[in-house]
Amino acid sequence: MNLPAYLAPFRPRIGPALKNYTRERFGKDVGAGLTVGIVALPLAMAFAIASGLSPQAGIWTAIIAGGLISLLGGSAVQIGGPAGAFIVIVYGIVERYGLPNLLISTACAGVLLFLLGFLKMGTLVRYVPVSIVVGFTNGIAVLIALSQLKDLLGLQIGKMPADFFSQIAAIAGQVETLNSHALGLGLLCFLGLILWPKLFVSRASTASGFTARLISRIQAVEGVQLLRATRAVSRVPGPIVALITLTLLAWLLDLPVETIGSRFGGIPQALPAFALPAFSWETVRLLLPPTMTIAMLGAVESLLCARVADQLSGLPKHDPNQELMAQGVANFIVPFFGGMPATGTIARTVTNVRSGASSPIAGIVHALVLAAIVLLAAPLALHVPLAVLAGILVHVAWNMGEWREFVHLRQYSNHYRLLMLGTFFLTVVFDLTVALQVGLLLACVLFVRRMSSLFQVVETARTDDSVHFQLYGSLFFGAVAKIDPVLSVVESAPQGLLVRLDAQSLQSLDASGLDVLGQLHKAITLRGGRLVISGLNAQPRAVMERSGFLAKIETL
Repeated sequence: MNLPAYLAPFRPRIGPALKNYTRERFGKDVGAGLTVGIVALPLAMAFAIASGLSPQAGIWTAIIAGGLISLLGGSAVQIGGPAGAFIVIVYGIVERYGLPNLLISTACAGVLLFLLGFLKMGTLVRYVPVSIVVGFTNGIAVLIALSQLKDLLGLQIGKMPADFFSQIAAIAGQVETLNSHALGLGLLCFLGLILWPKLFVSRASTASGFTARLISRIQAVEGVQLLRATRAVSRVPGPIVALITLTLLAWLLDLPVETIGSRFGGIPQALPAFALPAFSWETVRLLLPPTMTIAMLGAVESLLCARVADQLSGLPKHDPNQELMAQGVANFIVPFFGGMPATGTIARTVTNVRSGASSPIAGIVHALVLAAIVLLAAPLALHVPLAVLAGILVHVAWNMGEWREFVHLRQYSNHYRLLMLGTFFLTVVFDLTVALQVGLLLACVLFVRRMSSLFQVVETARTDDSVHFQLYGSLFFGAVAKIDPVLSVVESAPQGLLVRLDAQSLQSLDASGLDVLGQLHKAITLRGGRLVISGLNAQPRAVMERSGFLAKIETL
């Protein structure tokens, strides 16, 4: 079936990726899938709990959505699932609209994502300015860290509010209920995750400061052979090490901290039930803003992640339209099993690539590993302290933020600073929907302003009966006021004036620009003068021909 040119064919990357597939590649994909599945377990639980959902919502989202994204996606190595970027928006939707409406909103966002890909709009996401992405990401990182202070400090807060100032007030109002045991576990987790990748390296000189001194002591005390043995241990993902060791510590010492079991009663050791949420068009209309936010955020996150995967893996570049269609299918299906929004996840994708993955098989194995863990070992999650999961998420937020961009702001233009800082503060103080909408609107306004400043009209020659102007740039709706000096010259000049516009440097022309040229031509004609335009480029000439304006003037 031949589709129209404006529609994208549904061609998952798994087909081309499995051509000439070897046993060696399969072994590497299975190994990578096992590693990523283990890494995904604590993150999926932590993301769900931070979003105001049960831990199994995150796990089954990672299983179902992650498997579908790998099976149907346009990237060979991208891993999909619940992401930190969705924590704030999901928590806000649950607080404002309730869990059933979150499921409806997620399914509707899945439809939008599929349509974006099917209509070949995957490349449009690349037009989002990097300043908005940086401000948006840093704002989300701050909100994630703030949302985890309740569990990190062990505060006795019934339910955290959704907005920034209310969260600050709630934390400040209950700071006297701080649980030192929870704080200790959370800080140990956070510091351990920072040190773990750097702890067992071949040379202390590759690190700096406290880490370098710590490594030197290990080398001096333990000896080279033990160091080699511990390097193998260091390959175990940090979140798993933190989860197991700190859970055992809390259990053995019987620390008085809140756990998954005490808050949620554990994780069901069974497949999730299929259920259809109550649906109505009135509800869909009500949920349009959060639905648009989930779709936009999911598209940006997944395609940015896929681009990172392309750079790291060296495999053929991803198909953005197919990736969006896969994200759409996954987000449409997962709510029927009680899941949350899913997208591409940078941390798990990078882990997948570095573990040797070469095809979507690794992502499918990751989903199967997670399913096996849930079905076989779910009761063990009862004892996981929430403070440890909070420490993992604070570390995620720390790595998510591009904090150096604040230090380097002096190097950028005022436009970049305004967009980045504006998006950052709107994300933190208001919400993601407002930040995204205002950020994109502001980007458009600043772009129009900058493009209009690039258009110039320069007078190059004047005699008693003629005047010559040179046009530079693009004459569009934002720059039409630049023609006013030419009109002023015409209105003050004697009858029969010849006005020549040299358009050799005129790059483009829109309807508003054509309209102001029409006004100029009319004013010249009423005074018995002539308008001559020379050096027309292809685009302006085509616009003038279609409108019939070219036949009314003289050209050279």
